[in-house]
Amino acid sequence: MTERPTLAIGLMSGTSLDGMDAALVRLEGPTHASLVHFVTRPYSDTERSQIRSAFNGATASELARLHVQVAQWAAEAVQSVLSQSSIPASDLSLIAFHGQTVWHEPPLVSWQLGEPAVLAERFGVRVVSGFRARDVAAGGQGAPLVPMADVLLFASTEAPRILLNLGGMANLTYVERRAQEDGVLAFDTGPGVAIIDAIARIIEPSAPFDRDGRLAARGKVNADVLRQLLNDPFFTAPPPKSTGRERFGDDYARALLERVPGPDAVATAVELTARTVSDAIGRWTPPEVEVVASGGGCHHPGLMASLTRHLGEQGGHTLRRFDDLFFTGDAKEAVAFALLGYLTLHGQPGNLPAATGAGGARVLGTVTPA
Repeated sequence: MTERPTLAIGLMSGTSLDGMDAALVRLEGPTHASLVHFVTRPYSDTERSQIRSAFNGATASELARLHVQVAQWAAEAVQSVLSQSSIPASDLSLIAFHGQTVWHEPPLVSWQLGEPAVLAERFGVRVVSGFRARDVAAGGQGAPLVPMADVLLFASTEAPRILLNLGGMANLTYVERRAQEDGVLAFDTGPGVAIIDAIARIIEPSAPFDRDGRLAARGKVNADVLRQLLNDPFFTAPPPKSTGRERFGDDYARALLERVPGPDAVATAVELTARTVSDAIGRWTPPEVEVVASGGGCHHPGLMASLTRHLGEQGGHTLRRFDDLFFTGDAKEAVAFALLGYLTLHGQPGNLPAATGAGGARVLGTVTPA
């Protein structure tokens, strides 16, 4: 008997702070997911500032209010994706709510804000949330978690593939074959677009990011400073490993801008991401493996050009866009969390110990009843 398709919404707000992504997904078992509709509920400058304040010493009352506000923004994203697809909430089996990471310090804690009860009450649907805590409790990094989707949904059935995510942080998953966990390697490589965009915002406060790579195109890489940045021990540490804005965030961006002025700092940050990603692929994965990229960094022409060049030089890797093989890459992480929520409700593990370093496979998250 074939399993009845499951309709789920996956919600994701990452370290790039662009907004709340909502993916309406039809799941036919754990190895087949189709994207029905996708929206992003963008963050305003004020909302983005509220989230950043949570990284930098917000008060208990501010954090408590933000915990509810993040859920309210998520509810707006859910309502939008349902309205645009003309699907009632009663057709949903679950909402998978990642929340907004405000502190990531494994092996102690990975903390996401966002009250799931707000979503359960508004839509009358089970909400799966708190995905990272169990992996951290089991000795893992709590990240990356998207590799489970890479293994089950996006790997190739014919040859090895590297799935690369260029979000605020960059991370990769190496998979030998689809649905095959043996040999999987996944980890954060370091900054994605977080530093690039933070410097761009300082230079041009009205711009939330380096749109179309214009600032980077006006700058020149400072090779001496880049060499020093590449000496950060995180880049050569063996997997599993993860990182976040605590290490590669606004403070890091300001320090770089003090050393390298104007657009040159943006160009240097672009090259830092391209080099650390390509170096990680060259160091930890076999040569001549296809790299499939998704995330906000794919919209940065300079970053993609630099990555293409370095990956070719490092080991004959070809760089392709996730969009060309599946659906819009902007939806990938939200779809991945829809899958993780599905696995939770079916009592199946959602982490890959080889990726996170956890003591074993674990069912992730907690369920808020409808």
